[in-house]
Amino acid sequence: MKATILSFRRGRHTQTTNQFLLELPGVDTRALASQFIGRRVLWQSTAGKKIYGKITQTHGNSGIVRARFSKGLPGTAITNKIEIIEKETKKATKEKK
Repeated sequence: MKATILSFRRGRHTQTTNQFLLELPGVDTRALASQFIGRRVLWQSTAGKKIYGKITQTHGNSGIVRARFSKGLPGTAITNKIEIIEKETKKATKEKK
């Protein structure tokens, strides 16, 4: 599943450069967005650099989520698509072994 990066998490005087707001397609309520909390996300540059993050919490009532990354993403990443990595269940990991 792909999400769109909307902007940095910011306040009136501050901007948190390792946290971003993401818009998920087809998700328009807080209840639906809360199902994605804990999932990992992956941003990949055109050169192949990968930066991983994690969805930490919802933002507002419109289905927007907040993601925290280990390093800050470049400003050019805003409006790019980002990959949401599917959660593996315990049953699926046992079947792989």
